[in-house]
Amino acid sequence: MNTEQLIRTFVEYYEDQGHRRITGSTLLPPPGDPVLFTTSGMHPLTPYLEGRPHPLGRRLVNVQRCLRTTDLDEVGDSTHLTVFEMLGTWSLGDYEGPQSLDWGYRLLTEGLGVDPGLLHATVFGGDDQVGPDVSSLRLWQERGVPVEETVEDNWWSNGPVGPCGPDSEIFLWTGDTPPRSTPTCDDRWVEVWNHVMMRHRRLDDGSLVPLPQRNVDTGLGLERLASLLQGKPSVFECDVFEPWRRLVPALWPLDEPSLRLVCDHLRSAVVVVGDGVRPANTGQGYVLRRLLRRVLTVLWRDDPSRGLGDLPGELLSHTLGHFRQEGGTEPVRRLLLEEERRFRRLLELGRKVLARPRFRGPLGEEDFHYLHDTHGLPRELVTSLRERCSSR
Repeated sequence: MNTEQLIRTFVEYYEDQGHRRITGSTLLPPPGDPVLFTTSGMHPLTPYLEGRPHPLGRRLVNVQRCLRTTDLDEVGDSTHLTVFEMLGTWSLGDYEGPQSLDWGYRLLTEGLGVDPGLLHATVFGGDDQVGPDVSSLRLWQERGVPVEETVEDNWWSNGPVGPCGPDSEIFLWTGDTPPRSTPTCDDRWVEVWNHVMMRHRRLDDGSLVPLPQRNVDTGLGLERLASLLQGKPSVFECDVFEPWRRLVPALWPLDEPSLRLVCDHLRSAVVVVGDGVRPANTGQGYVLRRLLRRVLTVLWRDDPSRGLGDLPGELLSHTLGHFRQEGGTEPVRRLLLEEERRFRRLLELGRKVLARPRFRGPLGEEDFHYLHDTHGLPRELVTSLRERCSSR
């Protein structure tokens, strides 16, 4: 089952359960949201989770593209991407957690053909403020799914304050032996679906107050589930990465970790540009700039002649088409090339500045501030340039 079929199966299943499909928003969060990018499907729905009536009703389903800068250092493993798509469902004060979990279990096992014997669940075991999630525990026991109780691992929040609540996570076994141990003790259990019972708001003093309504918010990573259903060992080998895996190695020979980073960051950069972001030294533009500079650093490590101008147009059109972004490939290509030229100029400047006697020894905070404020050299670039020089 490819990703488009998976999306269709997911949405139609929940439409049969009375959910209305809502259009996923761009990566840019709504005005007033403190985060740089949409990191989960619930971001655009926050006002409705807090009680505002949604025009399409109390049961919703959608597909939302997301970006998580917190996962940048984990990109390259088998499950993390910078830009990804989240399949989501919501009950806005309608049904409760056990109903959501039952539908999720049935979709996985009956709709998608997952072996029930390869599933494991975790539930909130309770703390000094909120009791254990007995109803979710009972549901899993009735379905015959092994269940583990935790505390921190099964409490979801979007930050230190705001909507939050206990969650129940569904894991799929990926080992080459029969399932063993539990999700917190064996990383061959891969989380595929999180069901959050969003019932509370955490205040500045750490206390909890009830939300105006009891919600359920679920999130299911599309690429992660697709790779598991397709029998692939990583998200980078599911069908959405097929053209990248086919074309990039022939263009730039790279080891597997570097290939994954280059494919992920370039694909993510194309999506970010497609949503209207332009490179900058702060905010959303700096995230875009950082993605492209990490790619170029990897490419130039082995061959400084490599360039983004060699990137096949098929990769740009495939990515923009998959995310249903308009505007064409040429504006994206021009922006990538301009940012590459800018980075080359900055590297040349950085090498000349760091060759000065003042910067040949250990650098202090005052030096880093000076290099950034006077010459526009970020700390990570300075560190990278000095490491290259010392390794020669």
